[in-house]
Amino acid sequence: MLLKTSLRSFFAHKGRMALSLIAVVLSVAFVSGTLVFSDTATGTFDKLFAATASDVSVQPPKPAEDEEQQAAVKPPTVPVALADQVATVPGVKKAVGQVMVGNAVLIDPATNKLVGPTSGAPTLLGNWTDTPRNPVTITSGHAPRGSGELVLDADTAKKAKLGLGDRIRIENSGGRHDLTIVGIATFTATNPGAALGFLDTPTAQQMLLGEPAYTSIETFGDGSLGNDRLKADTAARIGGGYQVKTAAEQKDENTKQVGSSLNFMKYAMLGFAFVSAIVGAFLIVNTFSMLVAQRTREIGLLRAIGGSRRQVNRSVLVEALILGVLGSTLGVAAGLGVAVGLIKLMNALGMDLKAADLQVGPDVFAAGYALGIVVTLVAAWFPARRASRISPMAALRDHGTPAEGRANLVRTVLGLLLTAGGGALLVLGARAEKAATGGQYLGLGVVLTLIGFVVLGPLLASAVVRVLGALLPALFGPSGKLAQRNAMRNPRRTGATAAALMIGLALVIASSVFSSSAVTSASAQIDKSVGVDYIIGGGRAEVTTEMTDIVRRTPGIDHVTVQKGFHAKVQLPDGRQAKTGLDAVPPAFFGTDFHPTVRSGAVDSIGRGSLGIGEAFAKDFGLKVGDRVTVDYGKGRTQVLPVGVVFAKGELFGNGSFVDLDTMAKAVPAAEQPPVEAVFAKAAPGADVARTLTALQDGLKEYPQLTVKDQAGYKELVQSQVNTLLYLIYGLVALSITVAVLGVVNTLALSVVERTREIGLLRAIGFSRRQLRRMIRLESVVIALFGAVLGTGLGLAWGVTVQGVLRDQGLGTLSVPTTMVAITLVSSVLIGLFAALVPAFRAGRMNVLAAIATD
Repeated sequence: MLLKTSLRSFFAHKGRMALSLIAVVLSVAFVSGTLVFSDTATGTFDKLFAATASDVSVQPPKPAEDEEQQAAVKPPTVPVALADQVATVPGVKKAVGQVMVGNAVLIDPATNKLVGPTSGAPTLLGNWTDTPRNPVTITSGHAPRGSGELVLDADTAKKAKLGLGDRIRIENSGGRHDLTIVGIATFTATNPGAALGFLDTPTAQQMLLGEPAYTSIETFGDGSLGNDRLKADTAARIGGGYQVKTAAEQKDENTKQVGSSLNFMKYAMLGFAFVSAIVGAFLIVNTFSMLVAQRTREIGLLRAIGGSRRQVNRSVLVEALILGVLGSTLGVAAGLGVAVGLIKLMNALGMDLKAADLQVGPDVFAAGYALGIVVTLVAAWFPARRASRISPMAALRDHGTPAEGRANLVRTVLGLLLTAGGGALLVLGARAEKAATGGQYLGLGVVLTLIGFVVLGPLLASAVVRVLGALLPALFGPSGKLAQRNAMRNPRRTGATAAALMIGLALVIASSVFSSSAVTSASAQIDKSVGVDYIIGGGRAEVTTEMTDIVRRTPGIDHVTVQKGFHAKVQLPDGRQAKTGLDAVPPAFFGTDFHPTVRSGAVDSIGRGSLGIGEAFAKDFGLKVGDRVTVDYGKGRTQVLPVGVVFAKGELFGNGSFVDLDTMAKAVPAAEQPPVEAVFAKAAPGADVARTLTALQDGLKEYPQLTVKDQAGYKELVQSQVNTLLYLIYGLVALSITVAVLGVVNTLALSVVERTREIGLLRAIGFSRRQLRRMIRLESVVIALFGAVLGTGLGLAWGVTVQGVLRDQGLGTLSVPTTMVAITLVSSVLIGLFAALVPAFRAGRMNVLAAIATD
């Protein structure tokens, strides 16, 4: 009987449930789509690694943490003779010496453009080998046979519009190498998005490693032994010191590396999907609350004929369960479309995934149904609880139940406590000495202030809507007055509707404050601290001596300084060790080119053989000027240096450590020093800065891997990097705002149904259709503006706190984007107008007599 009643009620109001259903579908689709995409990407790489991994791989010893940067420049190797030694292990069918490095770039000399991905996937160069599990096969041309020949993968060749006979250039630490494309290789499995180039083995060894060696020995068994036994026998034969890995271990390691790069995207998208689910919960609460209110008489009759409170409660929850199951089912199906869209997006960014290989695991269904059903049932529990409290006498009254004064008192006290507590935590976060501590306060403060605003929303609705709608009666007459009163009529409904929009807009404002502060802080730091006129960076490629010499020879350049970076360890006076990023720079770096704020000591002490450290590092480890520490550059290269200067926190150099190039060179041979990370140039007195920039760019045009910027261009580069993150956040927040707009539409649509008789009476006493539609639109605008005002206040509080938490990490200047705030408020008006289109149209088309006769 209960199920039958619930089903009849659900299908009787299926039109009113439609937008709630869409909210569930969107949230579930985003979650399931993200999981399908993640599973598909991981599965694709699993197949690639499983299909191409050797049975046993012998690799160089794993570099120590402080040697990883040097290893990236000059890859660790194994001796050539090791391949012959591995080949003699019983059970080995073939042992192949492999060269594979990722520290070079490919350039099309005809256009001076990079060949291959510029971000994300790497450009890999190696020797062409014939193995049983080669990831590529030559489909055009032939294998490289000499020092001037290269085989290029087909995907990269197609994107770069290169073919057989075309010239191509390799740039690496060994210099410039011009080659001819003699073969095109096609992937046998899937292309992970990398660019692959192959040379003959002697050329690869000399050009990429600078010596006869391999980066690994790939072993293939004859099938007589298992991989674990083959690994053990190989390790016993070659002795200790090398890494020996089975195919399964290679696959797991590679999958873990790929997974770590995909996890950030995966969890960010899931996070915003859950935000949209929370927003959707407000929509569901409103839907069921209004349906319960409209069915007061019906529920009262059920109670009068013997229905218990528990039965009424379950009836509403069963309807919610039906909505959740149906929405989750449609959402999981729609998630496949979301996954295909994500695959196409990643393909556009260089990753090669196939939509036909979608992998839908049990986790997709579990997460999708759990999210959709749990959110729907939790959201419907509050209306169900109110429905169970409707008395049988309600059947004899009009729709609606009186408000509970005690409930409002509890709501007020709870909301004020939550908001005050959250605000206090935000203040503590902004004032915290350490960013980690401030981040913890920030996270908890965001949660409490959000919940507090949601709880207080209905109580704020009357007062704020009265202010926001104060001009409506004067501007729009009766339509404006009624719109204002309608928005104030049911504060709980208005508050819940506005809260859904508030969350999305708060995230937009907070993100805008962060990005604006980041750009403003970076610009202020550049203006304050940077004395050079030009910054030349290599990105993922190193800056070679040849490139630096071109900068020095450019007319209009006064002098040039360079920067080299280490991952170093510092042994403190008390015996402890601390890790730090250590930059080696010439004396002119701090003498004329950069002017950081000094907390103690003298910056010119670096040129005299002292160490410069950041204030945070000094405070964390109790260091002060004059203390002597041991700097470990790696590979056993150490040096005892005094602390000569402490830089202030929040500076461009506030978190790093610095040493003079000549001082570092006394401990580290030139062959072991890392490459130049960046070059800084100062224009000569009287030189035209713009003209000199053009000359620099012309001189370095054959090196597209470099970025050549003046101060203004560098500021634009920083802004573009911040904006990339900001636009990603905006795109993800758009989902929750879309669900919030559906909430406004649904609230208005159900409100029109609820006020059918009222609308009919208004039309009967002379209200025109135009006035009626205007009333609905203005009501929607006021609700949207209310949500925008709350969201703006909340977002500003969050954004200001974020800036305070990160003030010592580079966000020293607070910048409130007033333009974005204004756009948000104007957009809320447009959102309100858009959301009211269908409800206003339906209200205007009502038959007057039928509306008056409605019960």
